[in-house]
Amino acid sequence: MVAEFERYIKENLKLSGGDLKLMLSVAVERIVRRKQLLLEEGEVCRHKIFICKGLLRTYRTREDGSEHVMMFSPETWWATDPESLNNQTPSLYYIDALEDSEVLLWTKKDFDMLCAQIPALKAYSEKLISINLNLGRQRIFSALSATAEEKYDEFVASYPNIFARIPLHMVASYLGVSLKTLSRIRQAQLKR
Repeated sequence: MVAEFERYIKENLKLSGGDLKLMLSVAVERIVRRKQLLLEEGEVCRHKIFICKGLLRTYRTREDGSEHVMMFSPETWWATDPESLNNQTPSLYYIDALEDSEVLLWTKKDFDMLCAQIPALKAYSEKLISINLNLGRQRIFSALSATAEEKYDEFVASYPNIFARIPLHMVASYLGVSLKTLSRIRQAQLKR
């Protein structure tokens, strides 16, 4: 698990060996089984999660029980509910594992301490927040203006390496289309 994180850090940040060691000293390694929850609606989010291996999803449910997938988080991605984590308020989201996964967890207190002691980590974290805000805006714009076919194309472009790992009903949920519509789109694309 640690080797994957070290490789990620070396590719994305310039940290000293001591800074990396400090990060790992407060990280909790965890193996998460398929379908296991890391966050449940109503709980306060306690961790920033780095995915070393596997696949997580973040989703909400409606009163009728239908699920709406907000994001998928494969290897070398981060997952959390930032509003719940930062404000220490109950989450509206679930985070669960779609595959057996290996993750590293940092509490808010520990991650805040790391950002205070490692300026490069703070800058990188702020960069990731900015990227995610931009992606969120793009996703909202797409949801409001794109056709189902355009949403599908954007999904395949955004998640090219995990498409085959996700059940189609979850892809449809992410896109905001019915499973029937998604099947029609896929069939039309195969004929092209």
